Amino acid sequence: MSVLDVSSMTVYYGPVRGVSDVSLSVDKGEIVALLGANGAGKSTVLKALSGLVKPRSGALSFLGQDLGRFPPPARVRLGLVHVPEGRRIFPSLTVSENLELAGFGFGGHRSRRRERLQAVLQRFPILAPHMPKLAGMLSGGEQQILAIARGMMAEPTLLMVDEPSLGLGPQMVESVYDFLVQIAAEGTAVLLVEQNVTLAFEITNRAYVLQQGRLVLSGPSRELADDPRVVAAYLGARAEPPGQTPQA
Repeated sequence: MSVLDVSSMTVYYGPVRGVSDVSLSVDKGEIVALLGANGAGKSTVLKALSGLVKPRSGALSFLGQDLGRFPPPARVRLGLVHVPEGRRIFPSLTVSENLELAGFGFGGHRSRRRERLQAVLQRFPILAPHMPKLAGMLSGGEQQILAIARGMMAEPTLLMVDEPSLGLGPQMVESVYDFLVQIAAEGTAVLLVEQNVTLAFEITNRAYVLQQGRLVLSGPSRELADDPRVVAAYLGARAEPPGQTPQA
């Protein structure tokens, strides 16, 4: 079942093109990687999907609905949730307050929010003993898990996660990725932006590779993992157009 379909999306920041003619899709329970070097346009794609920037052209469909009709808060209520790069937690609030705040914007009775909080803590038990602590006192990895848990408070259909491994040690990266695999196994689709190609290919079903704002490669992760054109895209070499690559 298709959750997200993006067709020929182009985004500009004033006169500067962010991404051009990008098409991608994500299915239910699938983890899809969006890869590329710094400045390739990965975060721009997520911002456009979240409604933080407006595409100049293209079609964005989420669960069969035109995303362009919905402002950012409404997109969250639809089930499209963005965990941005850098975590963006509230460091001066407690872990509990960070999670509870995330539940207020999505309606429902207080008892429903409590149920949602308990469900999130069951999924992320590492946070339970830290609930009274200020979020800024957590380690980098714990803050990243908090950011993902905060996103899960919205009960997303699609969770978009931007650079979750950034600045983390190997053990904590493994924990974060384990959580993403668990989330997908429970039916939530995941769109993962990641610079660490090796890590991304380990847990994703499919991948898209951006270079200078354009989609240059796409296909099953197991095939792209051994494709030298992925390295070429990161190094700035010319890659073949996506129509000549393996397609999912």
